[in-house]
Amino acid sequence: MAESTLEVPVERSHDFLSLTTKPILKRRRPGQLAAVVVVLFAMVYGVWTLFTNPGFGWPTVGKYLFDKRILGGLLVTLELTVIAMVIGFVVGLVVAVMRMSDNWLLRAVSGAYIWFFRGTPLLVQLLFWGFAAVLFPKIGLGIPWGPTFIEWNTNDVISLFAAAILGLGLNEGAYMAEIVRAGLLSVPAGQSEASRAMGFSRLNTLRHVVIPQAMKVIIPPVGNEVISMLKTTSLVIVIGVGDLLYNTQQIYAQNLKQIPLLIVASLWYILLTTILTMGQSRLEKKYSKGNALLLGKAQR
Repeated sequence: MAESTLEVPVERSHDFLSLTTKPILKRRRPGQLAAVVVVLFAMVYGVWTLFTNPGFGWPTVGKYLFDKRILGGLLVTLELTVIAMVIGFVVGLVVAVMRMSDNWLLRAVSGAYIWFFRGTPLLVQLLFWGFAAVLFPKIGLGIPWGPTFIEWNTNDVISLFAAAILGLGLNEGAYMAEIVRAGLLSVPAGQSEASRAMGFSRLNTLRHVVIPQAMKVIIPPVGNEVISMLKTTSLVIVIGVGDLLYNTQQIYAQNLKQIPLLIVASLWYILLTTILTMGQSRLEKKYSKGNALLLGKAQR
């Protein structure tokens, strides 16, 4: 019986190779093209409106962008942001440790603190601190329900700036407490057990073992809180603190150039937010590399 052989024509094989080497045609998507046209048109129209609408008042914006009152308010805004974040971080660290304590009373107190300051609007808290003298006209040291040894006028002790700091810092402490607690819980329990087995006390374990490792989880979200705090400081306008927005309001109350002055304030907020966002991105990259190195060592 003759063996059958399969012969492939040379011409056909060349045709198959030519088909495989042809470029792949991309699928046409008219919807995407239409969307691009609409977006480009909106951008062009928006830019054209910015430069042709006289209501924006760009000459006024340039005039007041570096005005000494604007720069003075900007300095107050930065001071409020830094001081309030420091207070918030310290309070948050203490409250988070109390929240994780074995003592039920400490847990209850910290839980009540977080519940209250997260449950009431920050604007209301600022107003309470601003009107603290209504509730307590005098602040003193002495024996409860007994004689008072020394006392001060509440308005002298809690100025408007101090009221703003207390309102912002204590409110931030409630949110920072949850961020810090999440960071502390991210550290494996074996780390604490090993340090205790080596003779470390609870405080030393927390200080030298747990907190340094938890900072890798804590610091990146703190960047978000700083950016948020920078803009939240504008709420102190309700108690008359001379921050960036307050000084802006004082200027346009005189010249009635509301929109140009609000643009001035917005430009400064955007600039500071951009700088803080860049710093946050660098921190996140730094700590993500550190976590990747630790994971690689652990897998080895």
